[in-house]
Amino acid sequence: MADRLTRITTALAVMAVAAVAAVISYQHAYELVSSHGESGFTARLVPFTVDGLIWAASMVILDASRRERPIPPLAKWSLGVGIVATIGANVAHGMNHGVIGAVVSAWPAVALVGSFELLMLLTRNAAASSEPQSVEEPDAVASVSKQTERTEVEQTPEEAILSDYLASLNGPGRPMSQRSLADKHGVDRRKVKQIISTAVQLTS
Repeated sequence: MADRLTRITTALAVMAVAAVAAVISYQHAYELVSSHGESGFTARLVPFTVDGLIWAASMVILDASRRERPIPPLAKWSLGVGIVATIGANVAHGMNHGVIGAVVSAWPAVALVGSFELLMLLTRNAAASSEPQSVEEPDAVASVSKQTERTEVEQTPEEAILSDYLASLNGPGRPMSQRSLADKHGVDRRKVKQIISTAVQLTS
């Protein structure tokens, strides 16, 4: 609950800063465009193309990150160009007031880009934490193991002796002796001889 509240309050703070910075940055860009040949409806739309490019590129990067795919180079370049453009426009707007004026004018654009990227980071982290993790519980593992054991067919001593003897026929060297089979399975040698003789008679 505390983590969720922290994420919500952080997101609200970031969105509030981003909204204020966006309004100021837009006004600076609009005044710059208006003073350099554009007017009317066109002058009002040009600043949106810069912020829209940053938004689109960030969404593509976010989608690639959530799908665990490589980030498209075009998205990286578009994001970089958009950031340079919006900060550059705000710096140019304040250059008439000297270096300090340029820095003050550029700050809303920096705050806008930083807030927007922080919001994308929060979105990625929230998506990652909400993904279900397929961790198998120890009880489930034990249950599957027990079920597997139950499905296994237990061999009788006679079947085990015959199985070892037949396997030794296909292996390197001589077949297992009756004494070896008797010692391995703890039965009388005559019993082993009888099992082998019966199997040989059935296969011949």
